[in-house]
Amino acid sequence: MADFLRKAPQSFRQHRPLAVAAIGKAASSMALGVADVCRERMQHLLVITKDGHCEAELLELARDSVHFEVLESSHPVPDARSLAAGERLLHWLAQLPAEALPLFLISGGASSLVEHLHSGVGLSELMALNRAGLASGWSIERLNRARARLSAIKGGALAAHIRQPAIALFISDVPGDDPAVIGSGLLGPAGGDRDFDDCVERHVIARLEDALQAAADTAAAAGWRVQLDEERYAGDVGALATRFAAELQHGPPRALVWGGESVVSLPARPGRGGRNQHLALSLAEVLCGDEQTFVLAAGTDGTDGVTDDAGAFVTGTTWLEIDRTGYDAELALASADAGTVLEIVGALVHTGPTGTNVGDLLLGLRYDPTP
Repeated sequence: MADFLRKAPQSFRQHRPLAVAAIGKAASSMALGVADVCRERMQHLLVITKDGHCEAELLELARDSVHFEVLESSHPVPDARSLAAGERLLHWLAQLPAEALPLFLISGGASSLVEHLHSGVGLSELMALNRAGLASGWSIERLNRARARLSAIKGGALAAHIRQPAIALFISDVPGDDPAVIGSGLLGPAGGDRDFDDCVERHVIARLEDALQAAADTAAAAGWRVQLDEERYAGDVGALATRFAAELQHGPPRALVWGGESVVSLPARPGRGGRNQHLALSLAEVLCGDEQTFVLAAGTDGTDGVTDDAGAFVTGTTWLEIDRTGYDAELALASADAGTVLEIVGALVHTGPTGTNVGDLLLGLRYDPTP
């Protein structure tokens, strides 16, 4: 963020006062990045983020100014706070000073955290859609399109409320890094046949490929031969586990770096876990007995589904370790309860909020046991 702003386009260098709205799971770190570069220009700030994702430094800033405000909301399923946040966002936009330059900071999670529904659509319908999409394993693109159809501010509709030149910066967690899809298009282009001008200048400043390259560089610096797959993975978690394990086991010793977003179809009453924990446990089964392999499956935002764990780290012995505890790992997979058995053997990874959100990482190591 700070690097981008220091090299910002001319539209940002007008030295006008800034009105900053940061929305998403990475909203706090994005807002602090702006404050690091141009705190003296920030006259208005609205942050809408997930519970527990606001950094203490930002809360301090908010306490020091009556024009700085932080709202915590619900993710991954919206609730009444999401609607209240949507109302607050619209009111905030309506009160923008004419001399201010609006700066929007958008990251993944905005789909659930803030909402204003079309007339006749209720919260129960919105919640049911989100639960159905998550349970059925919809892709993020499909879920975001469905969310946008219920929304009066998604899919580019919010642009109608922005009447002065503005800038929007995005951290992308979607394939293609399209602002029309990020956050269900909360700050996406107006498009269509709408009869108003779109005056928002948009820039994607971070994406999954940046995280993948950083992981690959770190592995290379540690002396590993690295294979980075530039194609994002998607689809069923079981098929992905089989494919990744085959690639890892049948090649030479190396680090394998993949990224994307898998999907899990949930039973009626799922247990504890998220798609990365489910993927990690699936890999533990496929790799069972291979003591040369290690795998990390984790979300870059530090959360996995509705849990506070980022994902899990498993080896070729993890499945056997679970079996020795008396727990049934196969049943855990069938009941979407991977988190329970992975915690028992100490395989869960907990980082806390990371300040970014660009998708999921799947990292594998296969080493040569010979000296």
